[in-house]
Amino acid sequence: MEGDKSTTILMARDISKEESIVDASIPMRNATESTSDLESPVHSCVESILRSDGDDDDEDLIFQEVKMILRKRRGWGPEDSLSANDLDLLEYDDELVEEDDAGCPLPSTPEDTQLIEAEMTEVLKAGVLSDEIDLGALAHNAAEQAEEFVRKVWEASWIVCHYKNLPKWLQDNDFLHRGHRPPLPSFSACFKSIFRVHTETGNIWTHLLGCVAFIGVALYFLSRPSVEIQIQEKIIFGAFFAGAIICLGFSFAFHTLSCHSVEIGRLFSKLDYCGIALLIMGSFVPWLYYGFYCHYQPKVIYLSVVCVLGSLSIIVSLWDKFSEPGLRPLRAGVFMSFGLSGIIPAIHYSLMEGWFSKISQASLGWLILMGLLYILGAMLYALRVPERWFPGKFDIWFQSHQLFHILVIAAAFVHYHGISEMAMYRVTVGECTVPHEPITF
Repeated sequence: MEGDKSTTILMARDISKEESIVDASIPMRNATESTSDLESPVHSCVESILRSDGDDDDEDLIFQEVKMILRKRRGWGPEDSLSANDLDLLEYDDELVEEDDAGCPLPSTPEDTQLIEAEMTEVLKAGVLSDEIDLGALAHNAAEQAEEFVRKVWEASWIVCHYKNLPKWLQDNDFLHRGHRPPLPSFSACFKSIFRVHTETGNIWTHLLGCVAFIGVALYFLSRPSVEIQIQEKIIFGAFFAGAIICLGFSFAFHTLSCHSVEIGRLFSKLDYCGIALLIMGSFVPWLYYGFYCHYQPKVIYLSVVCVLGSLSIIVSLWDKFSEPGLRPLRAGVFMSFGLSGIIPAIHYSLMEGWFSKISQASLGWLILMGLLYILGAMLYALRVPERWFPGKFDIWFQSHQLFHILVIAAAFVHYHGISEMAMYRVTVGECTVPHEPITF
């Protein structure tokens, strides 16, 4: 009995020590609950044994209490063994620990100060880099917004400048001193400049209004019923309308966008010259068609020659240096030569049908007037008259290019009237009495 008691007391002391160790690892609680929470029945029993003076009754009672406590403690049994899944998780945790030697330190594990400083340095570097990226993006956005703001302010508040202040690619006519547009690298700003007064205002509006006028005439003519105008007449007149509308439209676009940039100015300059060639080609078609209405062979030959000459003019117009200010006489010469080539079929027509009779019947006089207007406009354009005689006096209005535009529109409407007279004559005369001649070379 004494041996069992001593054994029980020793076991109780060991259990008390274990609980003390476990209790030591528990974080400190508040003072009111620390004493009661840490005391256990084993602690009480052991303290009673140590305080007892050896009273057998007391020892028996304490012995029974300890024995009851020990019975309630259950050992490690088979049912408490780890499963295969738990073992896999433990092995996976060990692999993670091996891969990352530093790991996450436990609260009670002493930490390496150098490691902490290194980690803090990396964190600070990452924060600085992220701040730099954010600041860079903010700076970029701010720069774009500032540029957009300056551009809008510039578009709304630009003022005309002197010829000497223009970049070289905008210097075209040195006899026009003031009132030039500065470079406007925005399509909206260029089109808004239509409603401002500058050296290109007259050039823009003359051909803009002329283009709109010809669009209206073309729609009226082509919408007539077939009883009034047959389809073949619509096609012949359509060639002239297309040439006039394209020429005036390209000219309007060029004078509007010429101050945008070097590339845009050069592109629309080429389109402007191609439009002139198309106008000349389109003007030849109806007059040759009705002039040689009953003579198939010369009509086909002359139309073919016109197509070849027009194609050559377009090819020359696509040359980059063709739009340079120094080649102004060459440009005028090219298109004047193309237009004057119509003298040959006109002479042929007059000799074949009789000069004086065909002036009245075929309205050849209107065609001669058209040619004179075109030639006069080209000469004014090439010589830069009247601003050459009065430099700085025709900067805004009545400069040579504006007069050239007005003469071109006037010649185009004169030509329309002339070919309308020729068409009416053909309708009055009726069908041809001369049979179609085969083409022979």
